[in-house]
Order: sequence, then structure tokens, then C-alpha cells
Amino acid sequence: EYIRSYYYNKLEFTRFSSSVGKFVGFTEYGVKNAEYWNNDPSILSAMKAQKEGYCLNNIQIDYNNVLTKS
Repeated sequence: EYIRSYYYNKLEFTRFSSSVGKFVGFTEYGVKNAEYWNNDPSILSAMKAQKEGYCLNNIQIDYNNVLTKS
């Protein structure tokens, strides 16, 4: 699962989760950002591509490291 969170003053205001497939806002400002970003298909497709570009390429490395240390 790919999660990208946005913080300001140690307060999370927006989060993208690949399992949900969209941005979720936690504050008034975050809800406005999430609505704007969710209405832009290019931003959503770029965030969904991050899962394939980062998570799927590195999962085998993470599994190997965990298995050798246990």
C-alpha cells in the first residue's frame, strides 16, 4: 500500500492512500485540497503510478531483508 501524507505544524491535513484510490482531507484546508486533487485525473493517475513505480519494485528487497534478519 502506498500512502502519502501532507503535514503542516505536525498536523496531517491530507492523505493519499492507494487502497482508497483518492485523497482524503482531515482539516478544512485539507478537505478543500483533497476535493481539488480528486477532480484532477492527472494527479490521481500520477499518485496511483507511484505505487507501481516505488512499492512494487522494492517489495522483493524488503522481503529479503526481513527474512535474512529473522
